[in-house]
Amino acid sequence: MLLSDFDFHLPEHLIAQHPPAERGASRLLVALPDGTLRDETFAFLPQLVRAGDLFVFNNTKVVKARLFGQKESGGRIEALIERVLDAHTALAHIRASKSPKPGTVLLFDGDIRAEMTERAGELFTLRFAGEQSVWQILERHGRLPLPPYIARAAAAEDEARYQTVYAKHQGAVAAPTAGLHFTEALLAELEARGARTAEITLHVGAGTFQPVRTENVAEHKMHSEWYDIPAETAEAVAETKARGGRVWAVGTTSVRALESAARATGRLRAGSGDTDIFLTPGCRFNVADRLITNFHLPKSTLLMLVSAFAGTEEIRRIYRHAVGREYRFFSYGDAMVLGRKEAV
Repeated sequence: MLLSDFDFHLPEHLIAQHPPAERGASRLLVALPDGTLRDETFAFLPQLVRAGDLFVFNNTKVVKARLFGQKESGGRIEALIERVLDAHTALAHIRASKSPKPGTVLLFDGDIRAEMTERAGELFTLRFAGEQSVWQILERHGRLPLPPYIARAAAAEDEARYQTVYAKHQGAVAAPTAGLHFTEALLAELEARGARTAEITLHVGAGTFQPVRTENVAEHKMHSEWYDIPAETAEAVAETKARGGRVWAVGTTSVRALESAARATGRLRAGSGDTDIFLTPGCRFNVADRLITNFHLPKSTLLMLVSAFAGTEEIRRIYRHAVGREYRFFSYGDAMVLGRKEAV
C-alpha cells in the first residue's frame, strides 16, 4: 500500500473550526454494507439500532495538557503532557527553538518549575518540583489542547464541547471525537430502543495527529496509547455476539482498544496495556460490526483504519460524496456510520 492511495482533495472551508451550535446538531452520513448512502442528521441514529445491539464508548477525559513558559536560561517553550507517570513525573512533547538537554530547568506559567531529566524517543521526561501533583498543575495552569488543524486558541466553549458527556478518566490529549455528538437524551433513546452500552478507556495521544512520512505504508511506526477493557465490557460483547446482536464501536479509539484486546485469540479479553495496533486494509476485525466516526485527514492512519473497516473503494466513494455534499470534517465536524465490509 502506498500513502498516495489514501489521499483526497479536501477544500479548506470544510474543516470545522467550531462545534455546531448545539451538541448533537451535526449531520450523519449513513453508509451500510449494501451500498446505501443516506444523508441524515445525528438524531436519526437510534432508528438504525436493533434491540440487543451494544454501543461501546471510550470514556477517556481530555486533560488541560498544554503548558507554556520558558527555559531558566531564557527562550520560550511549550510542553504538551502526553502521559503522567507518577505524581510528579510526566512524558511530554516539547516545542522550543532548541530541544532541552537533561538537567535543563523549565519555568512554566503559574510559578511551575520542572526539570527535563531524560529523552525518551520523541518525548521528554519532566520532573515537577513542589507539592502539587502533575494532575493538579494541569487542572490549575494547563490549557486545553485543540487539534493542529483548528486555527485558533481554545476558548470557553471548548471546555465543555471538546469533551464527551460521558468522560470519566483523565488522560487524553485529544478527544474521542465521534463521542462528541452524543447527548444524554440520545443515550436515553438508544436505551429505550433496547440497545445496551458499555465502556472502554483509551487515552488518546498526540500521536493520533502524527503524519505518515513514508510512501510505503508498511514502514510507518505507529504511536502507542494506553487502553483498558473492563471485565463487564468483555462480558457484554460476548453476550451480544452470542445473541446475534451487533457491536457498535463509537469512534476509532474504541475500535483500536477492542481489536487490540481481541488480537491474540479473536475474542475480546478484559485487561489493560499499551497498544500500537495499525489497522490497514487486509486486517481482520474481530469485535466491531458498526463504526460511528468523524471524517479524517487525507493520508492519515485513521483514514487507513476506516478503509480497512469498510473497504478502500467504499471509503473513496463515501468521501467523494461527503465532500460533494459539504459535510464538515475532522474533530468538530459531522459523523458517519460505517458497516464492516464482511458484516451482515
